[in-house]
Amino acid sequence: MELLSPAGSIEKLKYAWLYGADAAYIGLQGFSLRAKADNFANRADSVEDEADYIRHIKGDKKLYCALNIYFHNKDLKRLERNLDAFASYPFDAFIISDIGLLPLLKRRFPGKELHLSTQANATNGEAVKLYGDMGFSRVVLGREVSLAEIESIKKAAPHIELEAFVHGAMCLAYSGRCFLSAWMAGRSGNDGTCAHSCRWDYRVLEEEKRPGEYYPVIENEGFTTILSSKDICMIDYLKEMRDAGVDSLKIEGRMKSIYYTAVVTRAYRKALDRMDGTSVPDFEGYREELFKVSHREFSTGFYFGREEIEKSTEISYQRQFVFMGSLGREVEPGRFELDIKNKIRRGDELEFIGPDELFLRDRGWRILDEEGGEPEEADHGKTYTIIPGIRASEGYIIRLKKEGE
Repeated sequence: MELLSPAGSIEKLKYAWLYGADAAYIGLQGFSLRAKADNFANRADSVEDEADYIRHIKGDKKLYCALNIYFHNKDLKRLERNLDAFASYPFDAFIISDIGLLPLLKRRFPGKELHLSTQANATNGEAVKLYGDMGFSRVVLGREVSLAEIESIKKAAPHIELEAFVHGAMCLAYSGRCFLSAWMAGRSGNDGTCAHSCRWDYRVLEEEKRPGEYYPVIENEGFTTILSSKDICMIDYLKEMRDAGVDSLKIEGRMKSIYYTAVVTRAYRKALDRMDGTSVPDFEGYREELFKVSHREFSTGFYFGREEIEKSTEISYQRQFVFMGSLGREVEPGRFELDIKNKIRRGDELEFIGPDELFLRDRGWRILDEEGGEPEEADHGKTYTIIPGIRASEGYIIRLKKEGE
């Protein structure tokens, strides 16, 4: 099975591939359902540079472009004006939900693969066969399908690749078709600007015609997450997904950090390698790392039935570590550029993780500022290099255990 990871920025794309993804998916500014991600093609003068860099690091990896908003006439015209610029990116496929894009993409990119977005809500074999007849080589199934349904769909349309979500956030609404964010925050989930209102913390819920009758609330520091769905985590059921006919395992999270992208991708890469017969020392450690990354209560989604996922989570975000930064280019032996994300203080016990390094604890690191001095603390927005006290490499991620954990 293909392992497909999210890339909301150039940086996340690099880490998705570095930490084991076979493929990554990105969005183009203004045409993706993650409008608040950094996305690609933000500025006309950056397109060629981005495309050149992607070609440089891509190798034999795959790259998919999400054009998965629902297009109004003005959006189609805007897309058509930008297609020549987008053609410079080395895309292997386009992920779309709006069938109106088919003629446009087929004319401009003949022979390029087309993948049907999960937003199109394909949940049965007849629909998948019909999309195949239209020219789609892959269907990203609606999150609401079970493994038994996937098996039935694969039998009905064996020539169509099936992609399914294996990890990440689920939506309160049916395949994301929700107006809660638009109502509460003026930001629609259907045009890529969702405020995730369902995941906010709420104090109380009372129905107008039943005054005094309150929704049962389990408090979490004075708040509750009664509207928030559980996250999905299927790392223990990859064989079942393969046996059902899944061709590509999709990790959700273009809005999340490179730390999330790297750690989650790495865990599933190790699990797939192990399932294929490769020896993976410390596999349980890599699996356990999933529970250290920021997440809501885990579930198996709809794959084994609806009972578990149809209940909202009673637990807000769980997180054991703070993402501190990453190692960039090695400027001299053992000394690296530091891409810092959170304040690092002298004496902190940092942990370094790599694609094949579970984690290494280090108090012997040294951070140097631009003048070569060693500051008491290093903060985001400034230029530093770092000399780890352990063996490390470009692309390693730095984290700090939260106090009290």
